[in-house]
Amino acid sequence: MDAVRHQRRRRRFFPVHAAVLTVAVLCYNKFVIIQTECGALKLQAGQAAPGFDLPDAEMEAVSLAGFRNRKIVVLYFYPRDDTPGCTLEAIEFSDMQEEFARFDAVVIGVNMDDCLSHGAFLDKHGLAVQLLADMEGEVCNNYGVLHEKEHDGRKKTCIQRSTFIIDKDGVLRHVLYGVSPRGHAANVLELIRGMRKCK
Repeated sequence: MDAVRHQRRRRRFFPVHAAVLTVAVLCYNKFVIIQTECGALKLQAGQAAPGFDLPDAEMEAVSLAGFRNRKIVVLYFYPRDDTPGCTLEAIEFSDMQEEFARFDAVVIGVNMDDCLSHGAFLDKHGLAVQLLADMEGEVCNNYGVLHEKEHDGRKKTCIQRSTFIIDKDGVLRHVLYGVSPRGHAANVLELIRGMRKCK
């Protein structure tokens, strides 16, 4: 991989909505979503997937629209580069890259680390997945994966490990919040196989 270009943008966390006491269906940026008790905005299967246009490890822009009518997109959100669970998940997705390709599926990981961090993560573990940098957390917020954790009396914005399977028409076919990393890639592949059978 070519040397990753210097990252020029600073990380800035996107604010998480305040907690609410009830579950409510809202209309937000043209997507129907559910606001849960923790304040996160949750998408549901059958909706149009929120668009995105984010830089990859080489700072090249990648958009959801670019896969329309061509590929199934497995969009997975993970907390941090090079942590045990996130590394396991990325390796398993990478090891199954050929199987996903047989179903015209691409696997894309997203978190709020920068492009330089993504490049180092890819190189260190020889990963085959594509990683996008959502440094301001806007896409994470649109997909409802942001939540707050408190540690040592301080609140921190974190990403809930989640995966979205988007069909070639840009529709969310499967929405998976709060997944476990081990064995997750195989589970996602089975869901995609099921999509093919339903046609």
